[in-house]
Amino acid sequence: MDEKQDGLAGNIRRVGVATLLVALSFVASRLLGLARDMIIANLFGTSPQLDAYFAAFRLPDLVFQLLTGAVLGSAFIPTFATYLVKHSREEAWELASSVLNIIAAVTFALAIILIIIAPWVVPLLFRTFSPESQRLTVELSRIMLVSPIFFSVSGIITGISQAHHRFLFPALAPIFYNLSIIVAALTLGDHLGVRGLAIGVATGSLLHLLIQLPDLFRAGMVYRLVARIHHPAVREVARLMGPRVIGLAASQGNFLVLTIMASTLASGSIAALNYGWVIMMMPLGIFGMAISTALFPTMAQQAAAEGSRALATTTSSGLRLILFFTIPASVGLIILRRPLVALIFQRGLFSAESTHITSQAVLFYSIGLFAHASIEILVRGFYSLHDTKSPVATAVAVMAMNIPLSLALKHVMGHAGLALSVSLTTITEAGVLFFLLRRRLRTLDEPLLATSLSRTCLATLAMAGLLGLVRAVDGQTGLPPLTPAVVVLL
Repeated sequence: MDEKQDGLAGNIRRVGVATLLVALSFVASRLLGLARDMIIANLFGTSPQLDAYFAAFRLPDLVFQLLTGAVLGSAFIPTFATYLVKHSREEAWELASSVLNIIAAVTFALAIILIIIAPWVVPLLFRTFSPESQRLTVELSRIMLVSPIFFSVSGIITGISQAHHRFLFPALAPIFYNLSIIVAALTLGDHLGVRGLAIGVATGSLLHLLIQLPDLFRAGMVYRLVARIHHPAVREVARLMGPRVIGLAASQGNFLVLTIMASTLASGSIAALNYGWVIMMMPLGIFGMAISTALFPTMAQQAAAEGSRALATTTSSGLRLILFFTIPASVGLIILRRPLVALIFQRGLFSAESTHITSQAVLFYSIGLFAHASIEILVRGFYSLHDTKSPVATAVAVMAMNIPLSLALKHVMGHAGLALSVSLTTITEAGVLFFLLRRRLRTLDEPLLATSLSRTCLATLAMAGLLGLVRAVDGQTGLPPLTPAVVVLL
């Protein structure tokens, strides 16, 4: 019993340290990302050129998410963690090398194909863009399609490091990625326009990889130039990856549909949706993603060695912690959306009208913030059980729901309706995943969850009242309307 208690205490300490480390790194990365977007907003506002830049991201994101995104979370980390627990390290390294080499080769091939066919694909996707914007989108896509090649390798390396509970350098990698885009914007933006940003994206993806290599070998990796496609573990990764590819295709399809629909609206709609997403991603990354990332290796090892009860306890604890932070963050963003957007972006070419349309996106994205964050931990519960089918089926159903809802709301609310559709379908997805995982694990400590949730909601109501009072005082005293926004940022 003492050994078990010591092991549990050690687990808690390890997860706590990992969560803090990842959260701090996420904060640094998000702040740099915010600085990046402030610089971009100052240079380009919500112009058609920036719409082309954001539209061009869809092809590289599609390649990266369908391959590396599918492998890393749902397939590789659980399988690799199982091999570390139940097999020799030599076998684990052979698995890691094989998966890395296969994914890198496939990503390279897909990127080359998309570079070649981009002039035909982009006009099909973005028909309402002017010919000049379509040509610019093709050019930017071709530059940025280099990035998924580097990200595919760095993504697998991230999984290896996290499976060894080494979180520092994987968490630092996005910082270097953002720094590259910032430097490119400042040095190339005036001369090359958004093409300079695309160069920064490609360079940043390379830095994302290079910063992780030294720590990888300190973890003891023995790289081999192998591709054991018939190895049982590689086949298990492929088996788990298959449904996840479908799920990510649905998710990326949602983003693609959102971008295409926004391209039919007023100029600047794509940029406004992206800026709004960036603001919502601040608390989502710091709380939802950081906590889930730190917990996932422990969850995978618990599922492999200890059984479903330990996994249920960890998942429930993570979910309670995520809701404790993200529910107040959702309400704070809703109340302070306009001064917050103005504080962050309104300068240079980012006008008051840009602030208005971006704050609308923030409002309706924020409604679903807690659900986005909850999904991060819930899907990892399924992945720890080597179940990728349940999250995938849910994601596909959500996409089927999102497309007609987006079409309907777009005609009534414009780009704000697209953001609202994302939130409503995400809340639905989180609810379904919670129900399915609870049925699979038989419990998610619902009494504890209900108690924690009620306390969080009461505290959030008090916070909302305080923020409303602060805004009212600001209005009466003539103080700048940014004071409460600064409070939220801090």
